[in-house]
Amino acid sequence: MQAKLLGLEIGGTKLQIVAGNASAQILDRRRFVVDPAKRGAGIREQIQAALAEFIPAIKPSALGVGFGGPVDWKTGEICRSHQIEGWADFNLRDWLQSLSGLPVCVDNDANTATFGEALHGAGVGLNPVFYLTLGSGVGGGLVVDGQIYHGAKPGEAEIGHVRLDREGTIVESRCSGWAVDAKIRKLKTTEPTSVLAKLVGDSTGGEARFLVSALQQGDRAARRVLTETAEDLAFGLSHVVHLFHPEVIILGGGLSLAGEPLRAAVESALRVFTMAAFAPGPRICLAALGEDAVPVGALELARKVGSESRIAQTSTDKARPPPPHGSA
Repeated sequence: MQAKLLGLEIGGTKLQIVAGNASAQILDRRRFVVDPAKRGAGIREQIQAALAEFIPAIKPSALGVGFGGPVDWKTGEICRSHQIEGWADFNLRDWLQSLSGLPVCVDNDANTATFGEALHGAGVGLNPVFYLTLGSGVGGGLVVDGQIYHGAKPGEAEIGHVRLDREGTIVESRCSGWAVDAKIRKLKTTEPTSVLAKLVGDSTGGEARFLVSALQQGDRAARRVLTETAEDLAFGLSHVVHLFHPEVIILGGGLSLAGEPLRAAVESALRVFTMAAFAPGPRICLAALGEDAVPVGALELARKVGSESRIAQTSTDKARPPPPHGSA
């Protein structure tokens, strides 16, 4: 059970580093609050301090990273962060390798979460696995035959940017946490007597957290918001089904905490938007790992890059010529 791998999650609002074993079990963890005003440089200072604590203590063999934004997964260079300035064109892999002396693998956080759910969560035993995270944005990932599918650079499955019409409406603008919050805020004006509007009251931000309670009370406005969101999401996912035929689609992120009502609504709507030949269609599951999807996936990235590094070193050692006969 000894921790030998490190996993790092770098998001727009949170930063966490975990230590785990070869089975991607998390054995230790540190969480940090991200200060956007300090930009990418501030996050790198936090990472440097955390590594200075972890590396001498556990002597890890590799480090995996899930980064919140587009990444060139082959080189480890960050394309940009959509939430924090100071990351564009920064080679995170090279910086971390120099800092830690470890082999490092960097990937997009949604890809990394998909990897975690596929190998240790709701996707275990299923193939292919498609995962989407419904948070401040909408991201996705695809794992095929136990490996992240990247395609051409940068290699993210940007389900959030799939168009729902020709005018430019995208999945993220209808199904992200902020989009659902906006729908619910509107109810305070259009349906102020609804249970959902009353639950929200004067609070601002994160209105979607009241959705489950309103649904449990049979509120029609809450049911309508859920149905509209599920139908838009299912319409976007129908393209995923027709193109990639996943055996399972996993719903993760903060909005997935709506739970079974959301899962069932997406499943029902997806059947309408999917051709009959594909019936009954993929399983629709809620994420099993919760907030651990990215760090568990990062530990798997670490395990993978550590193994590749050992194989490469073995090949190098075998190719090295033997010392001259009689040398000391």
